[in-house]
Amino acid sequence: MINQVGQIMLYVNNQDETLKFWTEKVGFRVVSEEDNGQGLRWIEIAPTKDAQTSIILHNKEFIAKMQPELNLNTPSLMFFSENLDELYKDFSDKNIKVGEMVSMPSGRVFNFADNEENYFAVMEKK
Repeated sequence: MINQVGQIMLYVNNQDETLKFWTEKVGFRVVSEEDNGQGLRWIEIAPTKDAQTSIILHNKEFIAKMQPELNLNTPSLMFFSENLDELYKDFSDKNIKVGEMVSMPSGRVFNFADNEENYFAVMEKK
């Protein structure tokens, strides 16, 4: 039986630039970084040290050569925030591309784009 989402694979064109985006702008931290010395490098990031789910940044080009049948599209991720207004302002102040704040039946939400124009969403969860 599955009881938790452990890791989400995010395939990116530039791992270093994407890492800078997630750590310097969004505030995630590096959990671990591995490099097998043969081109396979992965970086595990998470919003907090005790987060139960993390994101793994993989080199899209390398993975495509290694496993051409793999779907390398960006997953549709919904993050939660306890203070959506503060986060929205923080992202805007850091020149992160943000969408409009929208009210949904489940709560307020906005989307944002990373350095490679991948879009993600954040919902207020108190």
